[in-house]
Amino acid sequence: MKFIDMHCDTLMQAYFNDAEECYTSNGMCDVKKMKEGGALAQFLGIFLVQPTSARWGKCHKPVVPDEVYLKRCVGIFNETMKRRSDIIAPARCAQDILNNEKKGLMSGILTVEDGRDASSFERLEMYHDWGIRLITLTWNFKNCWGSPNSKDPAIMAEGLTDYGKEGVQKMNELGMLVDVSHLSDGGFWDVVKYSKKPFVASHSNARALAPHPRNLTDEMIRAVAEKGGCIGLNFMPEFLHEDTVSKSSRIDLMAKHARYIINIGGEDVLGIGTDFDGFSGSPLEIAGSHEMQKLFDYFASHGFTSTEIEKIGYKNSLRVISEVMK
Repeated sequence: MKFIDMHCDTLMQAYFNDAEECYTSNGMCDVKKMKEGGALAQFLGIFLVQPTSARWGKCHKPVVPDEVYLKRCVGIFNETMKRRSDIIAPARCAQDILNNEKKGLMSGILTVEDGRDASSFERLEMYHDWGIRLITLTWNFKNCWGSPNSKDPAIMAEGLTDYGKEGVQKMNELGMLVDVSHLSDGGFWDVVKYSKKPFVASHSNARALAPHPRNLTDEMIRAVAEKGGCIGLNFMPEFLHEDTVSKSSRIDLMAKHARYIINIGGEDVLGIGTDFDGFSGSPLEIAGSHEMQKLFDYFASHGFTSTEIEKIGYKNSLRVISEVMK
């Protein structure tokens, strides 16, 4: 089964490890593992690391301006596409993905997690020119777009800023996917109101099963579905377990969230958003892109129809890409 994965943090890991490209790694996702696992397309996210993150010191990287870091990660993406042009090619729209597939190539789609640097229409246009086709509006801190997910009800209720509301509409115009993973509940409902195009929660699960504020309520799942959007099934332990401190990433829990989300929002709402290279835990029953077929095999043996599996694997996300990205 081919698949489209809407979120990984592989470019960040390549940056920290001084890698020139993402062909092989000790991490969860790279071009070689994607090929082995049957990927159709991989969204490769540039996570804007917080200056206070322990990962800076651990990896002996100096704090650099966001634009310097962004350009370095874009460079890693472009170098990967150049060096591995016999395996993978960049994609900026659905037709690119289909054209690449006809040539026997996977597709790489460039994205950004945390829109704090995209603080003007000029910056958004520059991102678009770079090939960035999705922005996760916030991470876990407030920024120019709005407020993040939070255990604080007051923060969770806060919506998009004035710029955030305008920026969502500008992203619609440019053909960039709006991603609500990490956004506050108030911000989520503002996206529902102001986005004229389908949007995604690139790596989020069901809050009813795992009460992490990053997950979606039943009402949110229905809203994404009604907008024609897509939710990426997240493999991170905290987003799978009812006990959000558990550290195991289990396939049976992934399937439980998948079935629940489909039951609430319908079979057209669910995709894949692994969060590979953005988490750790033990055991990890799917340790990387090369093991993705384990998920689809489990689905097939536990009551998911072939139509549902294809839609989860790639058809739902490809539909949203075709309706938005340009």
